[in-house]
Amino acid sequence: MLKRIFMSVILLIAILSFVVSLLDGKNNENVALQTSERIAVIRVEGEITSGDATTSLFDENAATTDSIMAQFREAAEDNTVKAVLLRINSPGGSVTAAEEIGREIERYKATTGRPVVVSMGDTAASAGYWLAAYSDKIYANASTLTGSIGVYIPYMNTEELYKKIGIQSKKIKSGEFKDILSNERPMTPAEQELLQKMVNEMYEQFVDVVSQGRNLTPEQVRSLADGRVYTGKQAKEVGLVDELGNFYDALDATGALVGISGTPEVKDFRKAKPWESLFSSKATNFLVESVAERILQQGSNGWQTPRAER
Repeated sequence: MLKRIFMSVILLIAILSFVVSLLDGKNNENVALQTSERIAVIRVEGEITSGDATTSLFDENAATTDSIMAQFREAAEDNTVKAVLLRINSPGGSVTAAEEIGREIERYKATTGRPVVVSMGDTAASAGYWLAAYSDKIYANASTLTGSIGVYIPYMNTEELYKKIGIQSKKIKSGEFKDILSNERPMTPAEQELLQKMVNEMYEQFVDVVSQGRNLTPEQVRSLADGRVYTGKQAKEVGLVDELGNFYDALDATGALVGISGTPEVKDFRKAKPWESLFSSKATNFLVESVAERILQQGSNGWQTPRAER
């Protein structure tokens, strides 16, 4: 019986994956393009997070590292692409995710010799601005919210709430800092010091990226980097943005930068839809493995393996 269910699930997933592949082939916007010179548009929309498209399967408002880095790789290998216009509409996200994508932007520029221009949408703040700082030129709307140069680690203490509802939570831990950031007790001074050092280190990394990318001294950057946001107009006045303009202003300027007159042809890396991510080969493998593991575990009881996670 279990074997029959397992085989039925695999067959269903295979059929759905085949249908999606056919639909994706019919809707590939880039297949018909034959121009010899065009601009790649790569979009960073939503929270910047580590992982691939399946990581944020049910969160359309996320920009994942694997997909964005892969798009830069594809743009680098395409000889018809003369520059990248990075469209950023993001409130920020993970420091590590921004670092990963930033390294890929640097690699793209170094290996191809082609420029990267940024066009900011509603917001390009924090990790969104971190990425913008790697570009050769930044365009923002006058009302764009940008900047927010800084780093924080969120922390919540629910100890008093637990006491009121009669919940006690205790841990047997291997070391003093194993349950650091636990929400069930106050943070100790030693923990505070440890985390502050981490935040300071990442903050200095952020300052260094902006300093090099915007040709400002670290002291100049620190004077702007207290976490506040700036409008696009204010950001231009203090040197965080080069020009005010919308997406098409930035697109035309990117084309002119590489000798293309008029509005250039575009290779648009559209964001994968949730159903495309759901039935991708990686997601399919994950679902099959999960079903198989669940079937193999049926009827087993006893000791649960301790987990090294928080």
